[in-house]
Amino acid sequence: MNLMNILLGISTALAEEGVAVSADATGELAEGAGAVGTVAALISTLLPMVLIFVVFYFFLIRPQRKKDKQVKQMLDNLKVTDRICTIGGIYGTITNIKDDTITLSVGNQNMTMVVARWAIRSVEEVSIENDSEMLN
Repeated sequence: MNLMNILLGISTALAEEGVAVSADATGELAEGAGAVGTVAALISTLLPMVLIFVVFYFFLIRPQRKKDKQVKQMLDNLKVTDRICTIGGIYGTITNIKDDTITLSVGNQNMTMVVARWAIRSVEEVSIENDSEMLN
């Protein structure tokens, strides 16, 4: 908030200076003060818009980019035998990876499914070797 106080103080000071000069001046000085007052009005008008953009960037845009980067990294690091969950809620084990398609082994009978790489929500932390009875 310190930055906001500084910027508002500058625009207030410019506006007060413009009013003082225009009250004391004649002719040309009054026109110059009008220009200073116009600049102060422009700053006070644009300042809230700039602050709103900064808030949107730090609270919406930046976190979303960070999340997208993590998802892309997770999808790039997929490997065979990873236990995954799809966006449809299907849990399976990766048996084959091609460019944009992934073959999963699903259920007790190890049925195979082919899903798109982008359809994977998360990689589960459970290892297959330790919990094979629980996963099937």
